[in-house]
Amino acid sequence: MAGEVIRKADRQHPADTVLRNELAARRHLTPEAKSQISHAVFAYYRWRGWLNVGIPMPELLEQALALSERFAERPESFPIDDLRTRAIPHWVESEVEVSPGWLRALQTEPRLWLRARPGQGKALAQKLGDCRIAGTGPLSEAVEYRGRMDLFRTPEFHAGDFELQDVNSQVAGLLCHPQPGETWWDACAGEGGKMLHLSDLMENKGLIWASDRSAWRLRILKRRAARARVFNYRAVDWDGAARLPTKTKFDGVLADAPCSGLGTWHRNPHARWTTTPQDLKELAEAQFQLLAHVVPAIKPGGRLIYSVCTLARTETIEVADRFSAAFPEFQPALLAHPWQERADRSARLWFWPQDGGGNGMFVAAWVRKS
Repeated sequence: MAGEVIRKADRQHPADTVLRNELAARRHLTPEAKSQISHAVFAYYRWRGWLNVGIPMPELLEQALALSERFAERPESFPIDDLRTRAIPHWVESEVEVSPGWLRALQTEPRLWLRARPGQGKALAQKLGDCRIAGTGPLSEAVEYRGRMDLFRTPEFHAGDFELQDVNSQVAGLLCHPQPGETWWDACAGEGGKMLHLSDLMENKGLIWASDRSAWRLRILKRRAARARVFNYRAVDWDGAARLPTKTKFDGVLADAPCSGLGTWHRNPHARWTTTPQDLKELAEAQFQLLAHVVPAIKPGGRLIYSVCTLARTETIEVADRFSAAFPEFQPALLAHPWQERADRSARLWFWPQDGGGNGMFVAAWVRKS
């Protein structure tokens, strides 16, 4: 079945989407079988640059799995120059600081992160077992799960004790620093991961508007919110255009904008071979327009948080520079880096997979002058 997924996947049909649909259609498969198929598919794309083109698919998959196993046991056996030329497209070096640490992180199996309810990280880790807590303070609620259970079948999941959420996505929510009683807008809420986090941080008080262009994602958001017992939100369709979904003025807006996902290439390696520089340019324009359109909704003294799970300069610092130049009424807001206790505060933060074990992300923050 892994070979069938690979044959069906292309630029218009991402491998992770094809895989999800194929697995959903085969309900007879055990969780272990589904895990093995997923592992084979992602290993193929992660190690595609090393494979012998032209041989039958079963042999290609065997090669990819063998390379994956070898890297897990002896990562030093892969020279950095080899990783640089085979693991990523050549154009990436013009967009990203390609370090040895990042290259190795790209070839590493992704970690599975959970977000516990406030103050419950240690208790959740003890209940599930096979867990590691990311850090202290707010990061004590980020739990890495290393076991093999189907978490969706656990009583803890059905009780709303945790959400599956990457650790750096959790960091983005923490950097918003919303307060109980405030009014926030999650402008690109998707399936609701960050919205649910904002609600927990606000103690389910105040109000969050959650918008997305996709109705099916908002339906999932509503189901997740019900399971998590989150009620201080309103979900609404919004396509990112200049016409806003509400006249409400917000204490803060989170613009977790659509992006190339370059920061998730260790988790979704198929995207390495389908993303182009033109995609980045088009996405950067959409990202800037999104930021520009939410400006009227932000109160004086209100905050704007721009987050993207990409590391490309076109989608990160160039978008942030353009916004700052276009809207001088917004001044940079300094943020504390949660992974670096002694780091100076900055209005722009980078999060690399090799540092905390999460997705690569960029976060920029502004405050509207009073």
